[in-house]
Amino acid sequence: MSPGTKWLGKWNRNPYRVIKKIGEGATGSVYLVATRAGQAAVKIGENKLSLTSEINVLRHFSKVQGNVLGPSLLDVDDIEISGESYPFFCMEYLNGDSLLSFIQKKGTEWAPVLLVQLLGDLDRLHREGWVFGDLKPDNIIVTGPPFRIRWFDVGGTTKIGRAVKEYTEFYDRGYWGLGDRKAEPSYDLFAAAMILIHCIHQSRFEKPRDNKNPLEFLIKQMNSEPSLRPFKKVLTAALKGKYKDAQLMKKDVMAAIENRSGFERQPVSSPAPNIKKSRRNRTAPPPRKIREKSKSYRVEIVLTASFLFLSSILYLVGQWM
Repeated sequence: MSPGTKWLGKWNRNPYRVIKKIGEGATGSVYLVATRAGQAAVKIGENKLSLTSEINVLRHFSKVQGNVLGPSLLDVDDIEISGESYPFFCMEYLNGDSLLSFIQKKGTEWAPVLLVQLLGDLDRLHREGWVFGDLKPDNIIVTGPPFRIRWFDVGGTTKIGRAVKEYTEFYDRGYWGLGDRKAEPSYDLFAAAMILIHCIHQSRFEKPRDNKNPLEFLIKQMNSEPSLRPFKKVLTAALKGKYKDAQLMKKDVMAAIENRSGFERQPVSSPAPNIKKSRRNRTAPPPRKIREKSKSYRVEIVLTASFLFLSSILYLVGQWM
């Protein structure tokens, strides 16, 4: 539909006006629309069955106390187009940047902080008996400030124990030969690890053609990025499917953030002091280079402490919202 198109819902008679098209997926097209209550997003599909699962997920989320997982469901109805009836649902419009756009603007140091928020949301989702399935940066938006992770396309959300119905190869453990497509928490956690790798690399890469050792290949990609090395242990565990609980992975990511500065500062080996040096040498002021290193070291501590404080505030704000 073109911008400016207007319609009334067939049954509920709510008015809509198209502002622009904002997305398209396997189950339908998404439009930014104007409603009586303000801007919203409408998803229109070809048949009702294709949207039923997504509608049910959004309805379920709306009943979860303190839910900030997906957009709020506002209306479910049909639209008449050229004599044909098509189902649609109206949901909250989440205004913000896509995850990758946000990282490009603000810097890769934000990626692990937002991953902590994402893992908290996944933990709540899993406890409700669902797996996101098609977890990828395209389905994640950052709203705010205060900055907050939200996801807006829950079409791939699947009940735990069933087969994942929608996936994107790069974030799919089946594509990498590191697991099946059974809907379980570890499936989402694999995707979460790949999202952090993508955010830091700022691009996706293809798997080796022979695919003989995909895990070794992914570890090599981690080693090639200094910003990923502090998270190598937790990411490797997620890629192996070792985490059965998003909460455990979240704690390990937070620990890696706290310990990151210690990882990045490599100890400088120096010879043992010469106890026979003269008093003059012992009391002489340190060379200029040493003073500069000490100053740089203090600056690094201040910057690291500031970042950790910011990370903690963002994490706490994300939990309160």
